Order: sequence, then structure tokens, then C-alpha cells
Amino acid sequence: MRRLWLAVLLLAVSSETLAALRVVSLAPSLSEIVVELDSADLLVGVLDAGDRPSAIKDVPSVGRYGQLDMERLLSLKPDLLLLWPGSVGPAQRDQLKRLNIPTFVAEPHSFEQLTMQIEAIAAQLGRPERGVERAAELRRKTDELRQRYRRETPLRVFYQVWDKPLYTIGGGQIISDALEVCGARNVFADLTLPAPQVSIEAVLQRDPEVILAGDQPQLDAWNAWPQVAAVRHRQLLLVTDKGLERPSGQMIEATAKLCQLIAPDR
Repeated sequence: MRRLWLAVLLLAVSSETLAALRVVSLAPSLSEIVVELDSADLLVGVLDAGDRPSAIKDVPSVGRYGQLDMERLLSLKPDLLLLWPGSVGPAQRDQLKRLNIPTFVAEPHSFEQLTMQIEAIAAQLGRPERGVERAAELRRKTDELRQRYRRETPLRVFYQVWDKPLYTIGGGQIISDALEVCGARNVFADLTLPAPQVSIEAVLQRDPEVILAGDQPQLDAWNAWPQVAAVRHRQLLLVTDKGLERPSGQMIEATAKLCQLIAPDR
């Protein structure tokens, strides 16, 4: 199956005329993928959200998350849009469809989907060999992490996105796969929404052994619930690397840091 997939990619770019030459990326993660594929020269516009890689610091902006400047985008005359659905509102997504600009939609739910999408994007850019190379590198690193941090019984982890109201990640979110790579299990993996709202009572019932959050005060608040295993064993852990929120190749390195945070003795 993998060989068939690669053959399709190579066939798709067998003619240079099929490769995109003017690309607009509508998500930071997709901009990062283009840079990782040594193809920053093809980017003529990016949607901003936070810091950019230095390789694309001078690329024109087409707006910010949820605020796409459609007029600016059209002025750049792109022949390929890279879209993560959550970065653009529904009304503007409908507008983009009506423009009939070739669009690659990326929303990976696992590392395997991410690596396949990296290969597919590379094919769209006319650089399939680089995509195959990058995907192979990421698969190797992921397999190494899985082997190193594998547990017979995965650690129960609650990944807190926000506190008021209390949000977490569902099982279809790629961060859930990152937890599995680290020998852990999202205690709300049975929920299908990407970022479901949950109650404190539901967290207490699932009794996580580790609680992760990106904000120290949110973690400290859990000390009010000493019956939770994560509180008893002082496993309230601060996730400082925001790379887990951007599904690009760098997410593998962010996952390695997550694994080390969860299991520093491995």
C-alpha cells in the first residue's frame, strides 16, 4: 500500500507543468511544512498566527487566524492554497471554493496521516522526492519514540486546553496520538469532538495519573482535588513547547519533549 501511494505521488508530478509555483498557506503548520520541504521560495502569501520561521519572515501576509484578507489573497494570484479548515471561518471557506483555486486541505488526526500529507504536499509543490525523504525521517523518529516509551499499561493523562470552561482534546485530535507515542492514553479519547468541554467531576471520575497544561495557574488549581492520582503523585506538568499545537514535521520534536516530560526516567 505504501509503495502504491508513493507511485501515485510521483505520477502526479511527472510533468513540471503540474507543480505549483505560487503558493498561499492558510495555517502556520502548513507554512512550516513548506519550509521543511525546502520550498519556501514558492510561498507568496501566508496566514499569520504567532512567530514565523525566519525563512518566510518577508512573505506577504493574507491576514490572521479567522480573518482572511480575501482581496489581498487574490492580488497574489496563487495557483495553490494550503488550507487547514479551522484557520478560516465557514463563510470564507465557501468563498474560497467559489474561486476555483486548486486547494489542498490538511487536517491530520494521527502522525501517519501527517506524514502522508507531507508527502502529498511535496508532490503538489513538484518536489516529491523531498517529501518521501522527510516523511521517512519522521516515521523513523516516531517509531524510535514509540519503542523507547512503550508501556504495558499506558499512563492515564488529562490534557487541559483551557480552564474556564474546562476544555480538553478528543480522541481524533493528533495530540492524542502524540500521547500514545509517549506510552500514555488520553483519558477522554472516547470523545469525538476535537476540543470537547468537560466537567471537573468527569476528570475526577477518570482519575488521570498525569495532568498536562500550558499554564501554571491552571495546573496549580488542581491541588484543590487531592484525591486525583496526578495530584497525589505531583504529576501536574507544564507543557511549554507550543509545537504540539502545530501539526508539521516539528511536532515530532515537540512530542519527544513531551515524552521526556511525562517519563524522564526512560
